[in-house]
Amino acid sequence: MRLIILGPPGAGKGTQAARIAERLGIPAISTGDIFRANIKQQTPLGQRVEKILASGGYVPDEVTNEIVEDRLTWDDAEGGFLLDGYPRTSGQVEALDGMLGKQGHPLDAVLELTVDEDAVVDRLLKRAAIEQRVDDTEEVIRERQAIYRKETAPLAQHYAEAGLLVQVDGMGDVDEVTERIIAALPQSA
Repeated sequence: MRLIILGPPGAGKGTQAARIAERLGIPAISTGDIFRANIKQQTPLGQRVEKILASGGYVPDEVTNEIVEDRLTWDDAEGGFLLDGYPRTSGQVEALDGMLGKQGHPLDAVLELTVDEDAVVDRLLKRAAIEQRVDDTEEVIRERQAIYRKETAPLAQHYAEAGLLVQVDGMGDVDEVTERIIAALPQSA
């Protein structure tokens, strides 16, 4: 299966992506994880991305597209993948469509986790304390929520019009959310 998982920062995309990918035997590809690894290693990309994330912004499309296109060529993604954190903009949708068109493998579904924004802010503040993530202050979290609403949420409409969008309630127990997602996937899963 070739899947995307959408939802605002803190909706549980990373947790659910890992669980769903494991169940389906496909890699969960997180642009956020790729960026954080580069930051930790202080690569040139990591240093550039660190400044952007600390201000609450998103990494430019051209950088993100290049990273994703490379990652989709890895052997483990040949039979499918679950993209977490990508695409975020209409430009990234177009780039992904081009990548998948070259491969001859369209998306199977786009999962959208729906959540309560205030609950997400609380969730992220707790995660920031536990994981000591400097990019998760309340101001930055709320800025990311606003950017998501403006730039990424409209992608759900695009995928709905394409007949690919599957909305899933992302609130509640992690296991319950996983089961809701599995039940909502197209039958070919």
